[in-house]
Amino acid sequence: MGISIYKAGFRYTEWAFRDLTLRVEPGEIAAILGPNGRGKTTLLKAVLGLLPLEEGSVEHGGNPGYVPQSAQTVFAYKVIDMVLMGRARHVGAFGSPRREDYEIARHCLDRLGIRRFENRLVTRLSGGERQLVLIARALASGCRTILLDEPASALDFRNQQVILDTLRSLAREHGMTVLFSTHYPQHATCLADKVLLMQGAGSHQFGDTAQILTEENLRQLYGIEMRSVEFTHNGSALRTFVPAFGFPDRDVEISRGVV
Repeated sequence: MGISIYKAGFRYTEWAFRDLTLRVEPGEIAAILGPNGRGKTTLLKAVLGLLPLEEGSVEHGGNPGYVPQSAQTVFAYKVIDMVLMGRARHVGAFGSPRREDYEIARHCLDRLGIRRFENRLVTRLSGGERQLVLIARALASGCRTILLDEPASALDFRNQQVILDTLRSLAREHGMTVLFSTHYPQHATCLADKVLLMQGAGSHQFGDTAQILTEENLRQLYGIEMRSVEFTHNGSALRTFVPAFGFPDRDVEISRGVV
């Protein structure tokens, strides 16, 4: 079913967003970009039903999975037990995980290539490994739609790539609908089919990535100069964006491939 949002609005005392409409199809990936405090996390929670909309509607087919931002736990759970938490709605409030639940949890670990962590303590994992466990927990719920709040934040380049490859696989190979927030335009460029730019309560843009992610749109979004950089890798033309602050004009032009 994907995700459909129609003229949605939410406010605390002031509007976080308003009159927001978008559609993400099954098998598509959509990225949400915007400065801090512009409603990215609020929107994800509204889609999940954790925050009631003041206006408009959301449809997603029910029970989307959720991966929160930089989740920490004070308890030294085993990885398998953390993933089993995703089965909570199937087990019930006073039930215990069944054999089927363990099989599903282990399948999710296999799917992400982290079955070897099954009996390791979550507190002993790296940031990237922990993010994969949280994605496995979301998948264990049986969701067909997954929402992620800055899934690659605070990760090194290698682990960022692991997370991005995982999201690409969920959409392209398994037909899932993926909606994630990020502060990295380059992640949206290389991964997302569609992009939502959240600039303020009534100011947003949504559409195909190539049309929405432009130097001018990003300059307006973040209030700084951004430059598009194009290069070739393994015979494919690639594009990314970099901030131009701190560079003299000559270096900026070089970064754009104009020497």
